[in-house]
Amino acid sequence: MREFKRTDRVADQLQQELAVLIQREIKDPRLGMVTVSSVKVSRDLGYADVYVTLLGENDPARVKENLAVLKRAAGFLRSQIARRIKLRHVPELRFHYDESVVRGHKLSALIDEAVASNRPQESDDAAGQDDGSRGSDTRHEDGESR
Repeated sequence: MREFKRTDRVADQLQQELAVLIQREIKDPRLGMVTVSSVKVSRDLGYADVYVTLLGENDPARVKENLAVLKRAAGFLRSQIARRIKLRHVPELRFHYDESVVRGHKLSALIDEAVASNRPQESDDAAGQDDGSRGSDTRHEDGESR
């Protein structure tokens, strides 16, 4: 069995080319700092779902505006890709906002908050056990209690 499917190789190449093209070739001032996080190509190479994130912008209106700019530029991007990559048929580009990064930041913040709220309880528990009651049953290297 092959290590990589053709669709995966095409998707990786599209991701690299789109990242460069969006950064260098699209001159629309409404377009923010766009990162191409992943590309998924259909089995028949007819469509490519391009997932993008916006650096520092999570406002739904800005996300929608950036996606509209990318959608309008899809034909231009597709023609540029056709010049750079040798494919019989260049997939139609469909842009989507990748919410996984935002979701990851929210989950990370929740975890940090939970850890921070748990620290005072741990320090209170440790302070209560420093009265010598902890060391009464010690195990040595041979596994026996003395």
